[in-house]
Amino acid sequence: MDTTSIKERFVRLKPFLNERQRRLAAAAEAQSLGRGGISAVADATGVARKTIARGLQELATPDASLGQRIRRSGGGRKRAVVKDPTLLADLERLVEPVSRGDPESPLRWTSKSVRKLADELMRQGHQVSHNLVANLLKELGYSLQANRKTREGSVHPDRDAQFEYIQAEVKAFQAAGQPVISVDTKKKERVGDFKNNGRELRPEGDPEVVRVHDFVIPELGKVAPYGVYDVTHNLGWVSVGIDHDTAAFAVASIRRWWECMGQPRYAGAQRLLITADGGGSNGARVRLWKVELQKLADETGLAISVCHLPPGTSKWNKIEHRLFSFISQNWRGKPLISHAVIVNLIAATTTKTGLKVECVLDTQAYPTGIVVSDEELAQINLQRADFHGEWNYTILPRPKPTDTVIL
Repeated sequence: MDTTSIKERFVRLKPFLNERQRRLAAAAEAQSLGRGGISAVADATGVARKTIARGLQELATPDASLGQRIRRSGGGRKRAVVKDPTLLADLERLVEPVSRGDPESPLRWTSKSVRKLADELMRQGHQVSHNLVANLLKELGYSLQANRKTREGSVHPDRDAQFEYIQAEVKAFQAAGQPVISVDTKKKERVGDFKNNGRELRPEGDPEVVRVHDFVIPELGKVAPYGVYDVTHNLGWVSVGIDHDTAAFAVASIRRWWECMGQPRYAGAQRLLITADGGGSNGARVRLWKVELQKLADETGLAISVCHLPPGTSKWNKIEHRLFSFISQNWRGKPLISHAVIVNLIAATTTKTGLKVECVLDTQAYPTGIVVSDEELAQINLQRADFHGEWNYTILPRPKPTDTVIL
């Protein structure tokens, strides 16, 4: 409930009211709010809950002599911080030992609950309770705070320029009717009756039973869903791999997308634009990624252009918030007990904006540790862009060898 107006009224009236009048005013506000009124008014005015309850009792018996005594100004029990001048400073040193200059505090590496803070203050000679500590922390402006992801680390000086370059390339390809895809690997998932975050409707008192521990089931292992998102037509393709997430697996997924979805929709296409993260199996420095793309270009005849997102910006990859996020929403609260369940849940993902997804299981093996030599790398028909050629490049199909006729 909104208590802003209560706080404003109380602050304006407080200088003109004595102790009993303040108690009755707070009680009247609480009575008008109904259930939960005492707590709300106590938070808004700072008047103790017991005092408001006493005021309610007085309002209920207006003819009685209950509460007729009025305390003189300055009378009553002194606040703990008045009787103990060092209490607030010692409390702040416990809460923020680094900034307050006490790195040797015994609570430096522990959870700072109000009970632990109260225990430590008592060991230092202060007479406090955990309730008093909670009230003092509120007065000091402290509250429970979760971590917030805002620090991005080092930012490349050409980050914004690279995004502008990618946007220009995407628009140019779309205007020419050529396919544009965003690719990435979704987080690996354990297969089996494990807890999956989120909640799903079930009969009351009958939650889905899952394992207590999250140890991988050897015979089921993990899966690596590799996604291909058609930026122009809002269509998704996911290959669910059961082996390693390598560059060969990434390009194999793109190949299957092209054969099943891309080629039928983009008949006659001559070019393909791929936007990808700067790292991972489709990273800008991965040699095998370029070798496999060369094979795909030779097979399809497509000139394959690649634009990598700048370092540290993978969360802006379109596939993350246009495909993967909706897959996670669709299977929330559902244990991924088998490969078939995973494939069906991904394929059933839709949105109001028309997203449709196709999904297949990839049972091929993709060994790690494949080394690409300098000679193999030199055979790639690669053209680097003038702007950050390490991020932006095109792999062209290599000329097919002609048969030599011997007379």
